[in-house]
Amino acid sequence: MERSIETQVSQAVDAWLLWLPRWQPATHRGRVAPCRRCFGSPVLSAAGLGADVPHGVQHGLSTRVKTIVDRAVAEYTSLNLPMLQAELDQQSARNRARTYRPTEGLDPEFEGLPLDPDPVPGAPFLFTISGMAEEAAASVPDLPPLSDEAKAALRQEVGLADDYANMVGREICTILLHHRLRIQNAVHEYVEPQIEAMLEELTRSLDAPFDPYDPPSE
Repeated sequence: MERSIETQVSQAVDAWLLWLPRWQPATHRGRVAPCRRCFGSPVLSAAGLGADVPHGVQHGLSTRVKTIVDRAVAEYTSLNLPMLQAELDQQSARNRARTYRPTEGLDPEFEGLPLDPDPVPGAPFLFTISGMAEEAAASVPDLPPLSDEAKAALRQEVGLADDYANMVGREICTILLHHRLRIQNAVHEYVEPQIEAMLEELTRSLDAPFDPYDPPSE
């Protein structure tokens, strides 16, 4: 029996709550560009995860919710949008033909994140993961071109799929409102103490930039 959207959302929140105690603040340099999946997300707003919550915490939940939307849209497409389904099947077959697929099989906390760190001026990379993925994709033949009529019909079906995705997304946001309290309690228990510890350590380092036990320099 197919699980309801409400059950799937509850299970996604449960999984996120089980993962959250393992979260730790990132120690590497932050990225300049905001995450397209999380920035301004109505899902995160409904869950009560505002801009003051670290992105890693947000991303783990938004990705799990996106999986629910994707699954619902895939089912709707297979039942109602034959042209779009055929196009997706061809694209899936093309993707499987690639020899290197670094974005597949990732944990929800890493899915959708950039494959490579931001470049450092004056220090170019010898190679990048995204570059190797592009090379592997370039070796696979392109899909056959569509006629103008087929393109118009495909655009119409894509629009219907987008409308359905938005409808499912709104339903999920309504359901998430009922989970806000336990989400916020978990953030208060597992996330805020780590952030406070980091700020306290930063304050100490700014107040005492030198070790008081070091001998004075001559």
